[in-house]
Amino acid sequence: MGTLNITAMQIGIQESIKNALLFVAGSLMVEMIYVRISLVGINWVSKQDKLMRAMQWITLGIIIALAAGSIIAALHPSNEAKNVVLQNKLHRTLLGMFMCAINPVQIPFWFGWSTVLFSKKILQPVPAQYNTYIVGIGIGTLMGNCVFIFGGRFLVKHIQNSEAYINWVIGAIFTLTAFIQLYKIVKGKGMAERLSDAEERR
Repeated sequence: MGTLNITAMQIGIQESIKNALLFVAGSLMVEMIYVRISLVGINWVSKQDKLMRAMQWITLGIIIALAAGSIIAALHPSNEAKNVVLQNKLHRTLLGMFMCAINPVQIPFWFGWSTVLFSKKILQPVPAQYNTYIVGIGIGTLMGNCVFIFGGRFLVKHIQNSEAYINWVIGAIFTLTAFIQLYKIVKGKGMAERLSDAEERR
């Protein structure tokens, strides 16, 4: 459960399944690029700590906006206004790409998993295996997002006043995520340090 799949669920509820899937497609494209970077360009990425830290603050701002929008929607269930981040005419594929692109936490996340697979010799540094690995990540992420999108739609249709409840839950999740993100920025290690730790484990 994270910012992107919760946002996809919200789009599925407030707009349409098509728009939610377009959002997921956009985020998937960027995520797979990040995975590729984590496999072959980690040395360059590890030197971009200031850029990654700035992106973390931007991500925090978006999460706070999502939390506020969801809580406002829960407080005013008759109001059809969308979450502030969704109140735009930006194509949902581009919105997905943008929100995924400014969320740099995926780079150390996938680098860590890739490190585990390399160390167990499950993943080999071969282009064909890299491509299969990336496609597998894309399919798995798509399936996970579909659980949120269709699950959210199901709840709205079968539970009375469920949209208000879901907005409260989404608002709470985003609020908690914002606190975690802030803690990571203030107290946590920088991107370069985390990547270095992962490299040592590898």
